[in-house]
Amino acid sequence: MPTPLLCETVTGRTMAELIVARDAVCHANMVEVRLDGVADADPVGAVAGRRFPVVVTCRPVWEGGRFDGSEEERLRLLAGALGAGAEFVDVEWKAAHSNLLGLTGGRRVILSSHDFSGVPSDLFDRVAAMRATSAEVVKVAVMTRRLSDALPLLDLPRGGKLVSIGMGAAGIATRVLAARFGSCWTYAGPAVAPGQMPSKEMVSTYRFHTLGEGTKVYGVAGKPVMHSLSPVMHNAAFAAREIDAVYVPLEAADFDDFEQFAARLDLRGASVTIPYKLDALRQAHRVDADARAFGAANTLRHGTIGWEATNTDAAGFLAPLDAAVGQRGWVTIDGARAAIVGAGGAARAVAHGLTARGARVTVHARNPEQARAVAESVGGAVGTWPVARGTWDLLVNCTPLGSMAQPNESPLPGGPFSGRLVYDLVYVPTATRLLREAEAAGCATIGGLAMLVAQAERQFEWWTGVAPPAGLMARVAGSAMQLREASGPEA
Repeated sequence: MPTPLLCETVTGRTMAELIVARDAVCHANMVEVRLDGVADADPVGAVAGRRFPVVVTCRPVWEGGRFDGSEEERLRLLAGALGAGAEFVDVEWKAAHSNLLGLTGGRRVILSSHDFSGVPSDLFDRVAAMRATSAEVVKVAVMTRRLSDALPLLDLPRGGKLVSIGMGAAGIATRVLAARFGSCWTYAGPAVAPGQMPSKEMVSTYRFHTLGEGTKVYGVAGKPVMHSLSPVMHNAAFAAREIDAVYVPLEAADFDDFEQFAARLDLRGASVTIPYKLDALRQAHRVDADARAFGAANTLRHGTIGWEATNTDAAGFLAPLDAAVGQRGWVTIDGARAAIVGAGGAARAVAHGLTARGARVTVHARNPEQARAVAESVGGAVGTWPVARGTWDLLVNCTPLGSMAQPNESPLPGGPFSGRLVYDLVYVPTATRLLREAEAAGCATIGGLAMLVAQAERQFEWWTGVAPPAGLMARVAGSAMQLREASGPEA
């Protein structure tokens, strides 16, 4: 099968805006020019002067588009685009009775079906009926609310030109892995359809033009995961090490949903995040000492009889701490008073890592029973809530306080900052309230991005047997964070 193409969707309120958007495309092979929603729609103008092959679409409201005029007028626009030489026009299966197919004997016509409610029960019969027409390309787009909702698309008969897409966050893989799903092309753009990504991201982050049916697949499993920086880091490392693999977000409805999808896609490995770390541990056939000790797995790889599990959180936590201690002239962490704020899975990994280095650990949480469970797992103590003055040398925040969901919060609002170093595992934003106030008080600080990078480096090496190039993941993650923060909280 030829390498799938990338088609970028462009829109505009006027033809002038639409043409500017069309001509600004630079990462795709084709452009879908959407005439629906354009006040002065002109099919000839949509085609004239094009730099890339175009698909002219005028999607009606009843099929999820923005055209609310008469059907006669809409079909006239599409026929005009065919007459003007458009490489393709897109007409809905529900409108297949029109004479558009007859104008060219089906050549240059995409016959499409969109189901925004889910996966239709007659999907296979529908595709067969669409293929029985003379249309050159058959396109089906279904709404995926679970990763496994996309699996029927894998079973569509191959042969002829097909585009199959799972819309929504759970369907991202169907776009990135277009070759695996039998698509002759897929769509990118400014989220005109649910789950669309910018074409620049498809090309630069996911290396879309290099992916084939044999490309190995990895991913991050959790909910939510669409804002994860892991794809940026791991895909950059795959490219640098010239490994034919891709890493995709896998927003699973539950762990069983993830496992169904992973089995069909022959997933080679996965990062596991909230809320599935405990499930990953339970379902693994082989669990290493770290994952067993921490009571959670954040990394899986495909073994001979099932999943193998590890946990890279403690090693990822310690690497930036070791570097900071060295830079600050500390001789050792041994004997340091370490206050851990929070009592979840991350806190347990941090507690184990610090205890292994000889730190005197106290665990501080609103729920004293949860704090006691973490403390007892490492022979530590339960501390007060909030953390008292003069009781710590190193303070580690393992709670979400200060994250984008709670940007004005802090586990230690206003201090007192009586210790030497504050480490916040929150990485979005990079400068949390806790870190800003600690630095202003004269403390050394470490942000959560450093841990995220360090644990990802260890995941990559565990999967592939080779380390990513030194500093690469930190550079690309830092650049991605700068872009997000410059673009605002919705980026």
